[in-house]
Amino acid sequence: MKKSIVSALTTALVVGAASTTFAAANPFSDVPSDHWAYDAVTTLAKDGVIEGYGDTTFKGNQNITRYEMAQMVAKAMAKQDVSAGDKALIEKLAAEFADELNNLGVRVAKLEKNADKVKWGGMLRYDYGSVRYDKAPVDLYINGQKTHDIGALKTRDNSNGYTFRLTPSAEINKNWKLKSRIDAYGDLTKDTAGTLGLKRIWAEGKYGNATYRFGRMPVGIDMDIMFDTQFSGAQAEFGNKALTTTINAGRFNLKSGNQYYLYGLAQNGKADDAANYQAIGFKGWLGKLNYGTAYHHLNSNVFTKMIGYGADNDDMNTWTAKGTYHFSKNIALQGNYGHNFGADDYNTSWSAVIGYKEFENFNATNAGQWGFSIAYRNIGQNVGPTPTYTSDAGTKGWALSLLGNIMPHTYTWLQYAQGKTLIGNENYKELFGRVEWQF
Repeated sequence: MKKSIVSALTTALVVGAASTTFAAANPFSDVPSDHWAYDAVTTLAKDGVIEGYGDTTFKGNQNITRYEMAQMVAKAMAKQDVSAGDKALIEKLAAEFADELNNLGVRVAKLEKNADKVKWGGMLRYDYGSVRYDKAPVDLYINGQKTHDIGALKTRDNSNGYTFRLTPSAEINKNWKLKSRIDAYGDLTKDTAGTLGLKRIWAEGKYGNATYRFGRMPVGIDMDIMFDTQFSGAQAEFGNKALTTTINAGRFNLKSGNQYYLYGLAQNGKADDAANYQAIGFKGWLGKLNYGTAYHHLNSNVFTKMIGYGADNDDMNTWTAKGTYHFSKNIALQGNYGHNFGADDYNTSWSAVIGYKEFENFNATNAGQWGFSIAYRNIGQNVGPTPTYTSDAGTKGWALSLLGNIMPHTYTWLQYAQGKTLIGNENYKELFGRVEWQF
């Protein structure tokens, strides 16, 4: 259809309504002050209804279809804070193109709904670590490579790397979502390109107070003392804030465990990397107390080769208990305990931590947040394969942590730990630093 007065004003209303508002004086290079539509165009531009094509042109002489017109009217209808006069004109145009808008509305609604189904998040993290022993208590393995022998003299192992992570989530229907995590790791010391892999992927369905997950997902129980990692299988979680029950069943890859697990794998020399895994956990709130308890069972021939295990015992049977008491909004005291009934030695872990904004209340979204904690930990290496603590398993001692962020969506974490090894009672120190940018 040829451009008429109605279409010209429609174009003036809605073409390219996407970004910034132009000033009233000569907003478009191709609409001079003596043009018949100059007053309408400049007024609508001043009100923020139109912005033009981005190259300072309005292109008011080109022909457009009714469907294109309806698209522009739809954009104008979505505008906020439109003047009364402009609103009245938009309503007249909406009536003129009602049929096209009806069809367009269905298509736009579907497009927006589909776009909302996929959400992206992620982060870029830089980590520095330095672990120092007067005498290494066990063969040390870094990235699967043996670096020291048992009883080696003073050792110092430094790490200097980055992690880039994407966490897409897609809506399947009103009950089910597909979630995943993609990680890339790189060693800055060696200037490597890094490794990229699909770390986690699982389907998650919610029905009332119950959530079901299938795939490779976070363990979700005892994240700080046992498993800050993932397993493959199924998970059922149900309950409320007062009491939530979580049940896990599947397989756990022991290669993701601490250095003692890597030692057991190396000594085993068999393809038994993935242990059978079952667990049940309970957590909830009692007033100011956030509590949790759980039982974990793993089975693998690797355990028979680990230090502190009997040669005929291929089971891990660990019970844990945890409590965090909140004295105030920001100050809390946390205690953790774990015992592995399947191991003969190094089978107990416990920790006590007092912190300011160290637990639930540190928020990296806003600038100016900070927190700190002082902890004493005794980390038996046969209890937690992958605890959250950066302190190495098989040590006991003090740890001081400081959290802070000087700008939004960015935080830093500094930690210093000092103590003794459980094997040999040798001196142990750790320095750790992290900067993380979140999006």
